[in-house]
Amino acid sequence: MAITDWPEGERPREKLLQKGASSLSDAELLAIFLRTGLPGKSAVDLARELLGRFGNLTTLFAAGEKEFCQTPGMGAAKYAQLQAVLEMAKRALHEEMSERDALSSPQAVRDYLRLRLQGLPHEVFMALFLDAQNRVIVSEELFRGTLTQTSVYPREVVKRALHHNAAAVILAHNHPSGVAEPSNADQVLTQALKNALVLVDVRVLDHFIVAGSGFLSFAERGLL
Repeated sequence: MAITDWPEGERPREKLLQKGASSLSDAELLAIFLRTGLPGKSAVDLARELLGRFGNLTTLFAAGEKEFCQTPGMGAAKYAQLQAVLEMAKRALHEEMSERDALSSPQAVRDYLRLRLQGLPHEVFMALFLDAQNRVIVSEELFRGTLTQTSVYPREVVKRALHHNAAAVILAHNHPSGVAEPSNADQVLTQALKNALVLVDVRVLDHFIVAGSGFLSFAERGLL
């Protein structure tokens, strides 16, 4: 049955307008993005097929163009459209962090880092450089590694902090394994970075690990 034949209160678009986006399932939200289905499949059916193929929204968002386009009905135009939506979300969160004290809007920081790091097949180490009011100046991917490890050089992090005239920094990296628990190497690295940055009067406010749906804060864990 086509979505237009559904009861009005069950159609994703109408449901969103009446009850808000949070009332929709992942498949319903994705169906609104897709707009149309295929012969014999509604947009919701196609959305469920996509989620079944990729497992969840996180993995879908992180998929490359080739992998995404292997799903019937998906092409380069739809992939480009999805990437544009994700980039707008990242920029909106970055604007929020740039205009407000990052410590007073921790959810924006977490959401931004999740969008940047969740679902990546390799490790990435990045930093948010902040001014004296804890507003984000810029976010940078500093190092990229393999599935299990990344080489991080404190001297390079210090150089980037000085380049941006940063007063503080928030560190972050991902664990493609899906386990957010910090390794001994993560803790040693964090302390080394903290010791190096304090020499140039740059504070390390936190170090986050993004791992699948997991999220760990060194500051909250008492590891800073």
